[in-house]
Amino acid sequence: MSSVLTIRGGVPLSGKVSVRGAKNLVPKAMVAALLGSEPSVLRNVPEIKDVEVVTSLLQLHGVTVVKDPVTGDLSLDPANARNASHTEIDAHAGDSRIPILLCGPLIHAIGAAFIPDLGGCRIGDRPIDFHLAVLRKFGAVVEKTGNGIHLSAPEGLKGAKITLDYPSVGATEQVLLSATRAEGITELRGAAMEPEVVDLIAVLQKMGAIISIQTDRTIRIEGVSELRGYDHRALPDRNETASWASAALVTQGDIFVEGAAQHDMMTFLNTYRKVGGGMDIMDEGIRFYHPGGKLNPLVLETDVHPGFMTDWQQPLVVALTQADGVSIVHETVYENRFGFTQALTRMGASIQLHRECLGSVPCRFGQRNFLHSAVISGSTPLVGRDIDVPDLRGGFSHLIAAFAATGVSRVTGTEVIQRGYERFTEKIAGLGADFELTGA
Repeated sequence: MSSVLTIRGGVPLSGKVSVRGAKNLVPKAMVAALLGSEPSVLRNVPEIKDVEVVTSLLQLHGVTVVKDPVTGDLSLDPANARNASHTEIDAHAGDSRIPILLCGPLIHAIGAAFIPDLGGCRIGDRPIDFHLAVLRKFGAVVEKTGNGIHLSAPEGLKGAKITLDYPSVGATEQVLLSATRAEGITELRGAAMEPEVVDLIAVLQKMGAIISIQTDRTIRIEGVSELRGYDHRALPDRNETASWASAALVTQGDIFVEGAAQHDMMTFLNTYRKVGGGMDIMDEGIRFYHPGGKLNPLVLETDVHPGFMTDWQQPLVVALTQADGVSIVHETVYENRFGFTQALTRMGASIQLHRECLGSVPCRFGQRNFLHSAVISGSTPLVGRDIDVPDLRGGFSHLIAAFAATGVSRVTGTEVIQRGYERFTEKIAGLGADFELTGA
């Protein structure tokens, strides 16, 4: 039975929430432990579904994973790494795309890897062909089977020269996890440089990897024969931080996000201020609040780091429905990320989607029939509706809209939100939200 979150809106969200390690780093750092000859310790680990999935996958492959009952820190020991059955991998992977990132480390550790058919949020084309092409460059043999893909490297993985047509975070992580113990030198051009990627590089460097970040999005990795373990504290989740910031704005609330870090969020903070949001930046976190008065419309384009993150876009779009005037948002990272706006329109928002690139620079989705630009006219009152969560960030955006709306909203599919938001029902309760969760 799917759970139903019944929200009675119109209540400002006020109080304190804490954010821990980034969803976009922690599972990858856990995978990196497979590369070491010693145990690793990962700190600041959030209690989210993706961590559970990776824990299960690592345990299936013989990695001992122990969680500290007080701090939540994870100890990961790969000493007994082994093959796992295809059926078990498929059962534990669920709809996660993390298994593809285990391939390089597993080939180094045990000589082979298997990945099932992969799922994930339906926000655009995320083909694993990128990953398979990268692994083939390293010398991996890729064999497609009826229930997934088997990979091996009879002669071991070798360094390679790789150029990405687009700075994909996942493909960059694949290169890093595969190249650190590959024989020879790997040069990656067109790499993603998101803070989570840089933090993964820090993890690997602690293990003994030799990785240099050069100009023009180039990363150079000198392969080593052995890596040690690591002790690392994950950087805070800037995407969750941005979501709570938007929630404060939309509900005319006041939220202190403990653990939020300014240095990885400067682009978001600038945009938040332009919209009219208030903030106080402190060492221990950031306070986000609605200062009163009207919100300002703006023109916004998502981009790879250091641009405006695509994961920040959806919660902010909800805030823009309450801005006084016309806003334009051009999505350049995922071609189908505006599917979540259908529910907002039913709630009373005025949002028109366009195939044209409504931004300063034409993007790769132009002339390809994708609805990847949005024109938002505000401000419009929001009214509660029945909503089914489409994806992680879109789903949380729907919750924000429901909190601000007059009347009652019934939200199903909230299990998806647990993939990236730790204890989110506890947090919204602490912020004064009026809701009840049934069928959980």
